[in-house]
Amino acid sequence: MSSKEDEDTEKQVEMFKIKKLIKNLTAARGNGTSMISLIVPPGDQISRVNKMLSDEYGTASNIKSRVNRLSVLGAITSTQQRLKLYNKCPKNGLVLYCGTVVTDEGKERRVNIDFEPFKPINTSLYLCDNKFHTEDLNELLIDDEAFGFIIMDGNGTLYGTVQGSNKEILHKFSVDLPKKHGRGGQSALRFARLRLEKRHNYVRKVAELATHFFIDQNTSKTNVQGIVLAGSADFKSELARSDLFDPRLLKAVIKTVDVSYGGENGFNQAIELSADTLGSVKLMKEKKLLQQYFDEISQDTGKYCFMVDDTLKALDLGAIETLIIWENLDIIRFELRNSSTQEVEVKYLNLEQEKNESFFKDPKTGAELEVVTKETLVEWMAEHYKDFGCTLEFITDRSGEGTQFVKGFGGIGGTLRWKVDFSEMNAFDEAAELDNNEDDEDEDEDDDDDDDGYGFDDGDYGF
Repeated sequence: MSSKEDEDTEKQVEMFKIKKLIKNLTAARGNGTSMISLIVPPGDQISRVNKMLSDEYGTASNIKSRVNRLSVLGAITSTQQRLKLYNKCPKNGLVLYCGTVVTDEGKERRVNIDFEPFKPINTSLYLCDNKFHTEDLNELLIDDEAFGFIIMDGNGTLYGTVQGSNKEILHKFSVDLPKKHGRGGQSALRFARLRLEKRHNYVRKVAELATHFFIDQNTSKTNVQGIVLAGSADFKSELARSDLFDPRLLKAVIKTVDVSYGGENGFNQAIELSADTLGSVKLMKEKKLLQQYFDEISQDTGKYCFMVDDTLKALDLGAIETLIIWENLDIIRFELRNSSTQEVEVKYLNLEQEKNESFFKDPKTGAELEVVTKETLVEWMAEHYKDFGCTLEFITDRSGEGTQFVKGFGGIGGTLRWKVDFSEMNAFDEAAELDNNEDDEDEDEDDDDDDDGYGFDDGDYGF
């Protein structure tokens, strides 16, 4: 695996962890204003933050409500203790969340989270509230590369952006332009002049709106990495040639594509046709990755796996080259201990199976199994994928291929280094299980039949 692939995978894993953290922190609630959100930008001084917290401690001492006062003071103290772990602000800044959270059972639990983001976070924040503020963490999830799209034809124009997995329509409008031929009643020259005038005004409007959406008014620079011009007629070329089109945007044009449709369908088609240019955008990478995976299946190479059981078997064999997993997969990994034998068993259950108590009992003795650890399979894979020597790719269900993978293939699978016959492996496992059951039955029979069947014990033969 190349170092660039390693970096991309690490970045994906970090982004996944941030997403999960944001989800968990957003759902947390506390009593009073005892939950502190603190973001220290790169280059800031830890001593300045400590002084600010000391001042806040003095202010919080005046809170009249005793319970609220103690909660806030406790949260500030925890934050100060966490800050003592850092001599200086890390290179990418520092994020801290401290406070007392009320659990689903109504109990209070102290939460202390501190980490350095995987890329610089240029925000300064200190808030004391009854919830954690995670809005500023969302900028960590935005891919650096954003591309602008202008879909222009004789019926209207659409402006959109593709950034990472996100596809956004900024604006669209329709237009009613005269055709080349009128119904008569006016001179051909006059009709042609009016037609050209309306087309010119249309191009002017498109160029002005493009400047509005793709030029940052503060920096006077483009706010996208590149622009794709698309359309079904010659309008896109006319726009590029026009003096009305901003020269800064003209420099940013990376591709011009012909599409069969206008509007939203044309936008989707333009994204596909500009795949090579947008190769690094996650949505396009996701489509390419899944298309390669589906090609393996359609060609029946045997170098693929899907669903949880087969994927885990392939991981144990070290056969998986690229592990593909849906970031919202609802499979939970349980480690269950049998209290009598002390054996630990791993089970993978979905949300419905988790409610079924039979999965948490020993099938032979009926004894209850103790839950040692419980975490989602996606989180476990993000931590341990390197142990299996594979690359990890997270996908969404925003693309057609992604939806097909999630609904049709269980949301987890992978491409393999060599062909694996899972049906043969399953048959072998079933046969081994049958043999074990028969051996157990034979042992039970041996225990029952201590005599030879004629009423004599073995000792009566005198051997």
